[in-house]
Amino acid sequence: MIRSSLRARLIVSFGLLALLTWCVASVLAWDQTRSHINELFDTQQMVFAKRLSVIDPGHLRGEGQLRETKKTVRKFRGEQDDDALAFAIFTRNGDMVLNDGDNGRDFIFNYQHDGFVDALIDDSNDPWRIVWLASADGEHVIAVGQEWEYRDDMAFAIVSTQLLPWLIALPILLVLMIVLIGRALSPLRRIAGRLQARRPDETETLETDNLPSEVLPLLNALNGLFIRTGAMLERERRFTSDAAHELRSPLAALKVQAEVVQLSGDDEHVRLHALKNLTIGIDRASRVVDQLLVLSRLDNRLALDDAETVQWDALLQSTIADIYPYAAQAGVEIALKREGEPAPLRGNSVLLSVMIRNLLDNAIRYGQAGGKTDVVLTVRGFRVEDDGPGVDAEALARIGERFYRPPGQEKTGSGLGLSIVQRIADLHGLQVTFGNRPQGGFRAEVNG
Repeated sequence: MIRSSLRARLIVSFGLLALLTWCVASVLAWDQTRSHINELFDTQQMVFAKRLSVIDPGHLRGEGQLRETKKTVRKFRGEQDDDALAFAIFTRNGDMVLNDGDNGRDFIFNYQHDGFVDALIDDSNDPWRIVWLASADGEHVIAVGQEWEYRDDMAFAIVSTQLLPWLIALPILLVLMIVLIGRALSPLRRIAGRLQARRPDETETLETDNLPSEVLPLLNALNGLFIRTGAMLERERRFTSDAAHELRSPLAALKVQAEVVQLSGDDEHVRLHALKNLTIGIDRASRVVDQLLVLSRLDNRLALDDAETVQWDALLQSTIADIYPYAAQAGVEIALKREGEPAPLRGNSVLLSVMIRNLLDNAIRYGQAGGKTDVVLTVRGFRVEDDGPGVDAEALARIGERFYRPPGQEKTGSGLGLSIVQRIADLHGLQVTFGNRPQGGFRAEVNG
Protein backbone atom coordinates (compact mmCIF):
# COMPACT_ATOMS: atom_id res chain seq x y z
CA MET A 1 0.00 0.00 0.00
CA ILE A 2 2.77 2.43 0.97
CA ARG A 3 4.74 1.60 -2.18
CA SER A 4 1.78 2.14 -4.50
CA SER A 5 0.09 5.09 -2.76
CA LEU A 6 1.55 8.55 -3.24
CA ARG A 7 -0.61 9.83 -0.38
CA ALA A 8 0.72 7.19 2.02
CA ARG A 9 4.30 7.80 0.93
CA LEU A 10 3.97 11.52 1.50
CA ILE A 11 2.37 11.05 4.94
CA VAL A 12 5.03 8.58 6.08
CA SER A 13 7.86 10.68 4.62
CA PHE A 14 6.69 13.93 6.20
CA GLY A 15 5.92 12.15 9.50
CA LEU A 16 9.41 10.67 9.66
CA LEU A 17 10.88 14.01 8.63
CA ALA A 18 9.01 15.80 11.44
CA LEU A 19 10.11 13.17 13.98
CA LEU A 20 13.71 13.30 12.79
CA THR A 21 13.65 17.10 12.95
CA TRP A 22 12.31 16.95 16.51
CA CYS A 23 15.03 14.49 17.52
CA VAL A 24 17.81 16.59 16.00
CA ALA A 25 16.39 19.72 17.62
CA SER A 26 16.24 17.91 20.98
CA VAL A 27 19.88 16.83 20.78
CA LEU A 28 21.02 20.32 19.79
CA ALA A 29 18.86 21.92 22.48
CA TRP A 30 20.24 19.52 25.09
CA ASP A 31 23.83 20.25 24.08
CA GLN A 32 23.36 24.02 23.99
CA THR A 33 21.36 24.14 27.24
CA ARG A 34 23.86 21.94 29.11
CA SER A 35 26.73 24.10 27.88
CA HIS A 36 25.04 27.32 29.02
CA ILE A 37 24.04 25.82 32.39
CA ASN A 38 27.59 24.65 33.04
CA GLU A 39 28.89 28.08 32.17
CA LEU A 40 26.32 29.73 34.46
CA PHE A 41 26.98 27.42 37.44
CA ASP A 42 30.76 27.59 36.97
CA THR A 43 30.47 31.35 37.20
CA GLN A 44 28.24 31.05 40.25
CA GLN A 45 30.72 28.71 41.98
CA MET A 46 33.65 30.98 41.21
CA VAL A 47 31.84 34.06 42.51
CA PHE A 48 30.86 32.21 45.69
CA ALA A 49 34.45 30.99 46.17
CA LYS A 50 35.76 34.54 45.75
CA ARG A 51 33.35 35.76 48.42
CA LEU A 52 34.54 33.06 50.82
CA SER A 53 38.19 33.81 50.07
CA VAL A 54 37.97 37.25 51.70
CA ILE A 55 36.69 35.95 55.04
CA ASP A 56 39.01 36.99 57.89
CA PRO A 57 40.83 33.78 58.89
CA GLY A 58 41.31 35.16 62.42
CA HIS A 59 37.66 34.57 63.15
CA LEU A 60 37.98 30.87 62.29
CA ARG A 61 38.86 28.89 65.41
CA GLY A 62 38.91 25.16 65.08
CA GLU A 63 36.71 23.08 62.91
CA GLY A 64 33.27 24.52 62.45
CA GLN A 65 30.22 24.03 60.32
CA LEU A 66 26.96 25.74 59.59
CA ARG A 67 23.65 24.26 60.57
CA GLU A 68 22.09 21.95 58.01
CA THR A 69 20.06 23.97 55.52
CA LYS A 70 16.94 21.91 55.93
CA LYS A 71 16.96 22.58 59.69
CA THR A 72 17.48 26.32 59.33
CA VAL A 73 13.82 27.05 58.65
CA ARG A 74 11.53 24.12 59.35
CA LYS A 75 8.60 25.57 57.46
CA PHE A 76 8.40 27.40 54.20
CA ARG A 77 11.95 26.53 53.21
CA GLY A 78 10.89 26.21 49.54
CA GLU A 79 12.22 23.79 46.96
CA GLN A 80 15.87 23.11 47.66
CA ASP A 81 18.39 20.40 46.74
CA ASP A 82 21.27 19.43 49.01
CA ASP A 83 23.58 19.12 46.00
CA ALA A 84 22.71 22.50 44.49
CA LEU A 85 25.81 24.09 46.01
CA ALA A 86 28.22 23.05 48.81
CA PHE A 87 31.42 24.52 50.21
CA ALA A 88 34.24 23.89 52.66
CA ILE A 89 37.27 25.88 53.85
CA PHE A 90 40.56 24.10 54.53
CA THR A 91 43.92 25.13 55.89
CA ARG A 92 46.98 24.62 53.74
CA ASN A 93 47.57 21.41 55.64
CA GLY A 94 44.17 20.05 54.67
CA ASP A 95 42.35 20.62 57.93
CA MET A 96 38.70 21.59 57.39
CA VAL A 97 37.87 24.70 59.36
CA LEU A 98 34.38 25.40 58.04
CA ASN A 99 31.70 23.74 55.88
CA ASP A 100 28.08 24.33 54.91
CA GLY A 101 26.74 21.64 57.21
CA ASP A 102 25.51 19.51 54.27
CA ASN A 103 27.61 17.92 51.55
CA GLY A 104 30.53 20.29 52.17
CA ARG A 105 31.61 18.30 55.21
CA ASP A 106 32.25 15.30 52.90
CA PHE A 107 34.68 17.17 50.65
CA ILE A 108 38.08 15.52 50.34
CA PHE A 109 41.06 17.86 50.39
CA ASN A 110 42.93 17.48 47.13
CA TYR A 111 44.11 20.97 46.32
CA GLN A 112 46.77 21.23 43.63
CA HIS A 113 46.06 24.58 41.96
CA ASP A 114 43.31 27.12 41.61
CA GLY A 115 40.60 26.06 39.19
CA PHE A 116 37.93 23.49 38.42
CA VAL A 117 38.29 19.73 38.83
CA ASP A 118 35.93 16.76 38.70
CA ALA A 119 36.11 14.67 41.86
CA LEU A 120 34.24 12.41 44.26
CA ILE A 121 33.24 13.12 47.87
CA ASP A 122 32.97 10.78 50.85
CA ASP A 123 30.08 8.32 50.93
CA SER A 124 29.08 9.06 47.29
CA ASN A 125 29.90 7.62 43.88
CA ASP A 126 28.41 10.57 41.97
CA PRO A 127 30.94 12.95 40.39
CA TRP A 128 31.07 16.56 41.52
CA ARG A 129 32.24 19.75 39.88
CA ILE A 130 34.53 21.49 42.43
CA VAL A 131 36.39 24.78 42.15
CA TRP A 132 39.48 25.28 44.38
CA LEU A 133 40.65 28.79 45.27
CA ALA A 134 43.30 29.99 47.72
CA SER A 135 42.28 32.73 50.16
CA ALA A 136 43.63 36.24 49.93
CA ASP A 137 46.18 35.68 52.74
CA GLY A 138 47.26 32.34 51.23
CA GLU A 139 46.62 30.49 54.50
CA HIS A 140 43.38 28.81 53.54
CA VAL A 141 41.86 27.03 50.55
CA ILE A 142 38.20 27.32 49.63
CA ALA A 143 36.32 24.51 47.83
CA VAL A 144 32.90 25.15 46.29
CA GLY A 145 31.24 22.17 44.62
CA GLN A 146 28.13 21.09 42.78
CA GLU A 147 27.01 17.62 41.76
CA TRP A 148 27.04 16.91 38.00
CA GLU A 149 23.71 15.11 38.28
CA TYR A 150 22.09 18.31 39.53
CA ARG A 151 23.30 20.18 36.46
CA ASP A 152 22.13 17.41 34.11
CA ASP A 153 18.75 17.30 35.81
CA MET A 154 18.44 21.06 35.45
CA ALA A 155 19.38 20.91 31.74
CA PHE A 156 16.94 18.05 31.12
CA ALA A 157 14.14 19.91 32.90
CA ILE A 158 14.69 23.03 30.79
CA VAL A 159 14.93 21.10 27.50
CA SER A 160 11.94 18.88 28.24
CA THR A 161 9.89 21.93 29.23
CA GLN A 162 10.61 23.45 25.82
CA LEU A 163 10.36 20.33 23.65
CA LEU A 164 7.59 18.35 25.35
CA PRO A 165 4.85 20.58 23.87
CA TRP A 166 6.30 19.96 20.41
CA LEU A 167 6.28 16.20 21.04
CA ILE A 168 2.65 16.42 22.11
CA ALA A 169 1.92 18.51 18.99
CA LEU A 170 3.40 15.86 16.65
CA PRO A 171 0.17 13.78 16.43
CA ILE A 172 -1.79 16.97 15.78
CA LEU A 173 0.74 17.94 13.13
CA LEU A 174 0.42 14.49 11.57
CA VAL A 175 -3.39 14.76 11.42
CA LEU A 176 -3.18 18.21 9.82
CA MET A 177 -0.58 16.87 7.41
CA ILE A 178 -2.89 14.03 6.36
CA VAL A 179 -5.73 16.50 5.76
CA LEU A 180 -3.54 18.94 3.81
CA ILE A 181 -1.96 16.20 1.69
CA GLY A 182 -5.42 14.83 0.95
CA ARG A 183 -6.59 18.25 -0.18
CA ALA A 184 -3.43 18.80 -2.22
CA LEU A 185 -3.96 15.48 -4.04
CA SER A 186 -7.67 16.05 -4.61
CA PRO A 187 -7.08 17.41 -8.18
CA LEU A 188 -5.52 14.07 -9.08
CA ARG A 189 -8.55 12.23 -7.72
CA ARG A 190 -10.87 14.51 -9.70
CA ILE A 191 -8.85 13.90 -12.87
CA ALA A 192 -8.91 10.14 -12.21
CA GLY A 193 -12.69 10.29 -11.78
CA ARG A 194 -13.13 12.22 -15.00
CA LEU A 195 -10.89 9.77 -16.85
CA GLN A 196 -12.79 6.79 -15.47
CA ALA A 197 -16.10 8.31 -16.58
CA ARG A 198 -14.89 8.95 -20.16
CA ARG A 199 -16.22 6.90 -23.04
CA PRO A 200 -13.67 4.84 -25.01
CA ASP A 201 -14.21 6.94 -28.15
CA GLU A 202 -14.23 10.30 -26.35
CA THR A 203 -11.33 12.51 -27.49
CA GLU A 204 -12.21 15.86 -25.93
CA THR A 205 -9.45 17.43 -23.84
CA LEU A 206 -9.71 17.83 -20.08
CA GLU A 207 -10.13 21.28 -18.53
CA THR A 208 -7.01 22.75 -16.96
CA ASP A 209 -8.58 25.59 -14.96
CA ASN A 210 -7.84 25.93 -11.23
CA LEU A 211 -5.22 23.20 -11.22
CA PRO A 212 -1.83 23.35 -9.43
CA SER A 213 1.15 24.01 -11.66
CA GLU A 214 2.63 20.62 -10.65
CA VAL A 215 -0.40 18.81 -12.11
CA LEU A 216 -0.56 20.81 -15.34
CA PRO A 217 2.29 18.93 -17.13
CA LEU A 218 0.51 15.63 -16.51
CA LEU A 219 -2.82 17.01 -17.74
CA ASN A 220 -1.21 18.67 -20.78
CA ALA A 221 0.45 15.35 -21.65
CA LEU A 222 -2.89 13.56 -21.33
CA ASN A 223 -4.60 16.17 -23.50
CA GLY A 224 -1.86 15.78 -26.09
CA LEU A 225 -2.43 12.02 -26.01
CA PHE A 226 -6.18 12.52 -26.47
CA ILE A 227 -5.56 14.82 -29.44
CA ARG A 228 -3.24 12.29 -31.08
CA THR A 229 -5.64 9.45 -30.32
CA GLY A 230 -8.51 11.46 -31.76
CA ALA A 231 -6.50 12.16 -34.91
CA MET A 232 -5.63 8.47 -35.20
CA LEU A 233 -9.27 7.44 -34.77
CA GLU A 234 -10.30 10.02 -37.36
CA ARG A 235 -7.72 8.64 -39.78
CA GLU A 236 -8.98 5.12 -39.17
CA ARG A 237 -12.59 6.18 -39.73
CA ARG A 238 -11.59 8.07 -42.85
CA PHE A 239 -9.60 5.10 -44.12
CA THR A 240 -12.55 2.76 -43.54
CA SER A 241 -14.90 5.19 -45.27
CA ASP A 242 -12.52 5.75 -48.17
CA ALA A 243 -11.91 2.04 -48.60
CA ALA A 244 -15.64 1.28 -48.56
CA HIS A 245 -16.31 4.09 -51.05
CA GLU A 246 -13.53 3.27 -53.47
CA LEU A 247 -13.84 -0.49 -53.39
CA ARG A 248 -17.60 -0.47 -53.90
CA SER A 249 -17.39 0.31 -57.64
CA PRO A 250 -14.50 -2.09 -58.52
CA LEU A 251 -16.11 -4.92 -56.59
CA ALA A 252 -19.47 -4.30 -58.26
CA ALA A 253 -17.74 -4.29 -61.65
CA LEU A 254 -15.94 -7.54 -60.79
CA LYS A 255 -19.23 -9.11 -59.83
CA VAL A 256 -20.82 -8.03 -63.13
CA GLN A 257 -17.92 -9.38 -65.18
CA ALA A 258 -18.03 -12.66 -63.26
CA GLU A 259 -21.75 -12.93 -64.06
CA VAL A 260 -21.00 -12.19 -67.72
CA VAL A 261 -18.46 -15.02 -67.76
CA GLN A 262 -21.06 -17.37 -66.27
CA LEU A 263 -23.72 -16.30 -68.81
CA SER A 264 -21.41 -16.30 -71.85
CA GLY A 265 -21.94 -20.01 -72.41
CA ASP A 266 -20.22 -21.12 -75.66
CA ASP A 267 -19.60 -17.53 -76.84
CA GLU A 268 -15.83 -17.46 -76.53
CA HIS A 269 -15.52 -13.85 -77.66
CA VAL A 270 -17.86 -12.58 -74.92
CA ARG A 271 -16.17 -14.79 -72.31
CA LEU A 272 -12.66 -13.59 -73.23
CA HIS A 273 -13.80 -9.98 -73.21
CA ALA A 274 -15.40 -10.44 -69.81
CA LEU A 275 -12.26 -12.16 -68.48
CA LYS A 276 -10.14 -9.28 -69.78
CA ASN A 277 -12.39 -6.75 -68.04
CA LEU A 278 -12.32 -8.93 -64.93
CA THR A 279 -8.50 -8.84 -64.91
CA ILE A 280 -8.52 -5.07 -65.39
CA GLY A 281 -10.98 -4.71 -62.50
CA ILE A 282 -8.86 -6.91 -60.26
CA ASP A 283 -5.77 -4.85 -61.09
CA ARG A 284 -7.66 -1.64 -60.34
CA ALA A 285 -8.98 -2.99 -57.03
CA SER A 286 -5.49 -4.18 -56.08
CA ARG A 287 -4.06 -0.77 -56.93
CA VAL A 288 -6.72 0.99 -54.86
CA VAL A 289 -6.03 -1.28 -51.88
CA ASP A 290 -2.26 -0.76 -52.19
CA GLN A 291 -2.66 3.01 -52.41
CA LEU A 292 -5.04 3.06 -49.44
CA LEU A 293 -2.64 1.01 -47.34
CA VAL A 294 0.30 3.25 -48.26
CA LEU A 295 -1.71 6.37 -47.42
CA SER A 296 -2.86 4.87 -44.12
CA ARG A 297 0.71 4.07 -43.08
CA LEU A 298 1.81 7.59 -44.03
CA ASP A 299 -1.02 9.17 -42.04
CA ASN A 300 0.07 7.26 -38.94
CA ARG A 301 3.63 8.53 -39.20
CA LEU A 302 4.22 11.80 -37.37
CA ALA A 303 7.94 12.06 -38.13
CA LEU A 304 10.81 10.28 -39.83
CA ASP A 305 12.55 7.91 -37.42
CA ASP A 306 14.84 6.25 -39.98
CA ALA A 307 16.27 9.21 -41.88
CA GLU A 308 19.41 8.89 -43.98
CA THR A 309 21.31 11.09 -46.43
CA VAL A 310 19.67 10.86 -49.85
CA GLN A 311 21.27 11.98 -53.14
CA TRP A 312 18.55 13.16 -55.53
CA ASP A 313 20.48 12.20 -58.70
CA ALA A 314 21.05 8.57 -57.66
CA LEU A 315 17.52 8.17 -56.31
CA LEU A 316 15.91 9.54 -59.50
CA GLN A 317 18.03 7.29 -61.72
CA SER A 318 17.15 4.23 -59.61
CA THR A 319 13.41 4.98 -59.64
CA ILE A 320 13.38 5.70 -63.39
CA ALA A 321 15.11 2.36 -64.00
CA ASP A 322 12.46 0.58 -61.93
CA ILE A 323 9.52 2.15 -63.79
CA TYR A 324 11.12 2.08 -67.24
CA PRO A 325 9.53 -1.26 -68.32
CA TYR A 326 6.07 0.11 -67.53
CA ALA A 327 6.87 3.31 -69.50
CA ALA A 328 8.18 1.29 -72.44
CA GLN A 329 4.99 -0.78 -72.46
CA ALA A 330 2.99 2.44 -72.66
CA GLY A 331 5.30 3.77 -75.39
CA VAL A 332 6.48 6.71 -73.26
CA GLU A 333 10.11 7.84 -73.25
CA ILE A 334 11.58 9.07 -69.93
CA ALA A 335 14.52 11.49 -70.01
CA LEU A 336 16.58 12.75 -67.06
CA LYS A 337 17.88 16.30 -67.46
CA ARG A 338 20.00 18.56 -65.24
CA GLU A 339 19.60 22.27 -64.69
CA GLY A 340 21.41 22.23 -61.34
CA GLU A 341 22.60 20.02 -58.52
CA PRO A 342 20.31 19.95 -55.46
CA ALA A 343 21.79 19.53 -52.01
CA PRO A 344 21.53 16.10 -50.36
CA LEU A 345 18.43 15.55 -48.25
CA ARG A 346 17.96 13.84 -44.89
CA GLY A 347 15.02 11.51 -45.42
CA ASN A 348 13.65 8.04 -46.02
CA SER A 349 14.84 6.78 -49.39
CA VAL A 350 11.99 4.23 -49.70
CA LEU A 351 9.28 6.86 -49.17
CA LEU A 352 10.99 9.33 -51.50
CA SER A 353 11.21 6.61 -54.13
CA VAL A 354 7.45 6.00 -53.74
CA MET A 355 6.85 9.75 -54.21
CA ILE A 356 8.93 9.88 -57.40
CA ARG A 357 7.33 6.69 -58.75
CA ASN A 358 3.82 8.11 -58.22
CA LEU A 359 4.76 11.30 -60.08
CA LEU A 360 6.24 9.29 -62.96
CA ASP A 361 3.25 6.92 -63.02
CA ASN A 362 0.91 9.93 -63.16
CA ALA A 363 2.91 11.45 -66.05
CA ILE A 364 3.02 8.16 -67.99
CA ARG A 365 -0.67 7.43 -67.38
CA TYR A 366 -2.03 10.83 -68.41
CA GLY A 367 0.59 11.89 -70.98
CA GLN A 368 0.29 11.31 -74.72
CA ALA A 369 0.62 7.76 -75.97
CA GLY A 370 4.09 7.43 -77.45
CA GLY A 371 5.02 10.78 -75.91
CA LYS A 372 7.78 11.89 -73.61
CA THR A 373 8.19 12.53 -69.89
CA ASP A 374 11.04 14.73 -68.63
CA VAL A 375 12.55 14.54 -65.15
CA VAL A 376 14.55 17.72 -64.54
CA LEU A 377 17.03 18.18 -61.66
CA THR A 378 17.16 21.75 -60.34
CA VAL A 379 19.14 23.55 -57.66
CA ARG A 380 16.26 23.24 -55.19
CA GLY A 381 14.92 19.80 -56.15
CA PHE A 382 13.35 18.33 -59.29
CA ARG A 383 10.25 18.46 -61.50
CA VAL A 384 8.37 15.94 -63.63
CA GLU A 385 6.80 17.16 -66.91
CA ASP A 386 4.59 15.32 -69.36
CA ASP A 387 3.20 16.25 -72.79
CA GLY A 388 -0.43 15.46 -72.01
CA PRO A 389 -3.43 17.79 -72.25
CA GLY A 390 -2.90 19.23 -68.75
CA VAL A 391 -5.83 20.21 -66.52
CA ASP A 392 -8.10 23.24 -66.41
CA ALA A 393 -7.81 25.92 -63.71
CA GLU A 394 -10.75 24.63 -61.66
CA ALA A 395 -9.41 21.08 -61.55
CA LEU A 396 -5.86 22.35 -60.90
CA ALA A 397 -7.00 23.93 -57.63
CA ARG A 398 -8.18 20.53 -56.37
CA ILE A 399 -5.29 18.42 -57.59
CA GLY A 400 -3.87 16.47 -54.66
CA GLU A 401 -7.19 15.97 -52.84
CA ARG A 402 -7.93 12.40 -51.94
CA PHE A 403 -9.97 10.50 -54.53
CA TYR A 404 -10.30 13.59 -56.71
CA ARG A 405 -9.93 13.01 -60.43
CA PRO A 406 -10.46 15.75 -63.01
CA PRO A 407 -13.67 15.26 -64.99
CA GLY A 408 -13.41 13.65 -68.39
CA GLN A 409 -10.58 11.30 -67.47
CA GLU A 410 -10.66 8.04 -69.39
CA LYS A 411 -7.68 6.46 -67.69
CA THR A 412 -8.28 4.31 -64.65
CA GLY A 413 -7.04 5.59 -61.32
CA SER A 414 -7.88 5.96 -57.65
CA GLY A 415 -7.18 9.66 -57.17
CA LEU A 416 -4.72 8.83 -54.37
CA GLY A 417 -1.35 9.01 -56.12
CA LEU A 418 -0.79 12.76 -55.78
CA SER A 419 -2.21 12.71 -52.23
CA ILE A 420 0.53 10.24 -51.33
CA VAL A 421 3.07 12.53 -53.00
CA GLN A 422 1.99 15.48 -50.89
CA ARG A 423 2.00 13.45 -47.66
CA ILE A 424 5.54 12.16 -48.25
CA ALA A 425 6.69 15.68 -49.13
CA ASP A 426 5.18 17.03 -45.90
CA LEU A 427 7.03 14.40 -43.85
CA HIS A 428 10.31 15.54 -45.43
CA GLY A 429 9.61 19.25 -45.23
CA LEU A 430 9.36 19.56 -49.01
CA GLN A 431 6.98 21.69 -51.05
CA VAL A 432 5.02 20.28 -54.00
CA THR A 433 3.42 22.53 -56.63
CA PHE A 434 1.27 21.44 -59.60
CA GLY A 435 0.68 23.40 -62.78
CA ASN A 436 0.48 23.36 -66.56
CA ARG A 437 3.46 23.90 -68.86
CA PRO A 438 3.27 26.89 -71.22
CA GLN A 439 3.88 24.61 -74.21
CA GLY A 440 1.25 22.17 -72.97
CA GLY A 441 1.28 19.31 -70.54
CA PHE A 442 1.24 18.88 -66.78
CA ARG A 443 4.09 19.67 -64.39
CA ALA A 444 4.76 18.63 -60.79
CA GLU A 445 7.65 20.38 -59.00
CA VAL A 446 9.26 19.28 -55.70
CA ASN A 447 11.47 21.81 -53.90
CA GLY A 448 13.33 21.76 -50.61
